[in-house]
Amino acid sequence: MVKRIGVLALHGDFQAHIKVVEALGHEGVAVKTPKLLDDVNGVIVPGGESTTIAMFLDEYNLKEPLVRMHGEGRGMFGTCAGAILLGRNVDSFPPGLEFVDVDIRRNAYGRQVHSFTRRCELDMIDGGYEGVFIRAPRFEMIGDGVDVLGTCDSEPVMVRSGNVLLCSFHPELTDDHRIHEWFIEEMC
Repeated sequence: MVKRIGVLALHGDFQAHIKVVEALGHEGVAVKTPKLLDDVNGVIVPGGESTTIAMFLDEYNLKEPLVRMHGEGRGMFGTCAGAILLGRNVDSFPPGLEFVDVDIRRNAYGRQVHSFTRRCELDMIDGGYEGVFIRAPRFEMIGDGVDVLGTCDSEPVMVRSGNVLLCSFHPELTDDHRIHEWFIEEMC
């Protein structure tokens, strides 16, 4: 069944996520208005700069529709800055939506020049996964009801709580679409 997957198109490389969704045979929808969230099976909140995305969430009145989607149990996938916004940001700004009981620290692996690719072990994927970390956040405190689905160097890099999947790296920047495929098939 073809699913409609929204990708917040406010900032960051949302087009890369849309291309992955479409390569998997689904419809990718660039979301800039609350109305567009009404008709999607799930939503991806991409990486980028979390402060900028948070400001656009307010400007485009997207927070309340995201809260409603979460309450309805529709799938949500936050990568890098998207994870910061869907989790609980322990830095001063921007505040997260706190859909997942996890403390997240921005830029915890260093600045842009410290970006790296590293092999991650993911529960849903055999043979590991090459994660692309760019100014990546760190999941510091994992609360009750949060499952760690992936680690890198023994640190959690992918977690799930109910209908929300958070990832500290950028799966949209690889040719390996298994994470997106799993999200769409299992959570949307």
